[in-house]
Amino acid sequence: MNIGQVARVCHETNRVYCEMIGDNSQPDWDHAPDWQKASAIKGVAFHINNPGSAPSQSHEEWLKEKEADGWKFGPVKDAEKKEHPCFVPYDELPVEQKAKDSLFIGVVHALRVMVEQAPCDDDGTDVQG
Repeated sequence: MNIGQVARVCHETNRVYCEMIGDNSQPDWDHAPDWQKASAIKGVAFHINNPGSAPSQSHEEWLKEKEADGWKFGPVKDAEKKEHPCFVPYDELPVEQKAKDSLFIGVVHALRVMVEQAPCDDDGTDVQG
């Protein structure tokens, strides 16, 4: 198993959870845009490289990535406008959104033992060494 495969499992876990709370906006991995897949891969790499990170740290990393890509707060997720309702500090997230960070971390930690133990960059690419 590689980091991309772990990211796929994380994405699908998030998608199903979102459906359970009434959010049907998440496409499955095979239909997800490249930016969404890249974000999941970066999240997996972050948690593999920083195994003790809290859900709040995961969210802060996600915020940094989104901000660097031009995203901002918006009442509804809109990829074209680069707006997202979760573009707020972790403490301001609803509990349902905080749960997504915890689920993501749980999946990464459950599957990390199956990932090749080569170190990786923050974007999930293997470091040649």
